[in-house]
Amino acid sequence: ADPYPHVVLDDFLPAEIAEGVVEEYAADESTWAHYHHYNQRKQAITSLEGMGPRNRELVEALQSEAFVDFIAEITGLPGLFADPYLDGAGMHRTLPGGHLNIHTDFLSHPNHDEWSREINLLIYFNPGWKEEWMGNLELWDRDVKRCARSVAPLLNRCVIFRTSDISYHGHPQPLVCPDGVTRNSIALYYFQKSSAKLQLHPTTYRSRPADSKGKRWLIGFDTLLCRLDSLLRRHGGLRSRWIDRIMKYL
Repeated sequence: ADPYPHVVLDDFLPAEIAEGVVEEYAADESTWAHYHHYNQRKQAITSLEGMGPRNRELVEALQSEAFVDFIAEITGLPGLFADPYLDGAGMHRTLPGGHLNIHTDFLSHPNHDEWSREINLLIYFNPGWKEEWMGNLELWDRDVKRCARSVAPLLNRCVIFRTSDISYHGHPQPLVCPDGVTRNSIALYYFQKSSAKLQLHPTTYRSRPADSKGKRWLIGFDTLLCRLDSLLRRHGGLRSRWIDRIMKYL
């Protein structure tokens, strides 16, 4: 597939399950963690305990042995397993004005240096979504010169793609949906275990050809802070609050 291995599957879940999951994205604001820095602005629930019962049941099914075997079969990757800690995964929602700049994801788990991240799975829960609200998932080529595919985040649409150092993706345009409407998704990541320790490969953001020099500089600086954050997590076993504050300030 162009620009890297991926598949888009509509009507992925039974309709009644997808519709039930949607209702839980209206959870109270205090339930959501905020990922607010220059390269992204979204909210997430990254623990099963914080989710409503329908989302919890869905995530457990997507992490089950039977489903992981299904992912291994369609990707041709043996030995896959789901991340029980949901690091960066789980329920995601983006409010009006939110965005996610073009990036590749971390390729080795920040806290487990023998876990190689291989597959991303996204399922969208956005009934009545309009394309003019922005929010399409964009898949870019390896040089970040061309958007090869744009995928609308429609209700019950699933996107599965190979995670690599060229799997550039995101939804960089700030959302212009009405107040009270959010862009909702579930994200799950699947790993293989390496026989050797893997080098740290944090999330890497990239500018697009039309971005200004100032924006390019801020994207790069924010990426540097993300790398420092990942280093502290792997080698120091902690997350630096002052790095979080700098990224939020930007």
